[in-house]
Amino acid sequence: LRDERQLFGAVGVARELLMRDLRAQLSAGPVMNSPQALRDWLRLHCAGLRHEVFIVLFLDAQNRLLSAVEMFRGTLTQTSVYPREVVKTSLALNAAAVILAHNHPSGAAEPSRADEFLTQTLKTALQLVDVRVLDHLVVTANAVVSFAERGLL
Repeated sequence: LRDERQLFGAVGVARELLMRDLRAQLSAGPVMNSPQALRDWLRLHCAGLRHEVFIVLFLDAQNRLLSAVEMFRGTLTQTSVYPREVVKTSLALNAAAVILAHNHPSGAAEPSRADEFLTQTLKTALQLVDVRVLDHLVVTANAVVSFAERGLL
């Protein structure tokens, strides 16, 4: 039992160090210069969760990371996302662009129709305040699916 605790403690420390390193890579320059670091950070952050979370990465005019915020938390199969809150936080941080992300605890990385509708709703709301949506990523333990790469933005 003691050895297991030490092992889990070591794994936790290693995970935290890796997340810090990836976050530093994301903060070093434009986020889109490090797409693999972004995918890896998101997978470490939320792929193993048993509930959905909705994360927004707020970016400045040069697409540098201002803040990554877990804005909403839900159940195994859904999360309520409020566009007003995303717009409000974008304005408070003076963000010029955002990258949206959420996990699918089920392990199926395919975006749902609800995911597509939400993305369009957020894109429309954010356009009203001149904030661009650069991507929406669906995260699972084995895959990260990009709306931008699929032409869904």
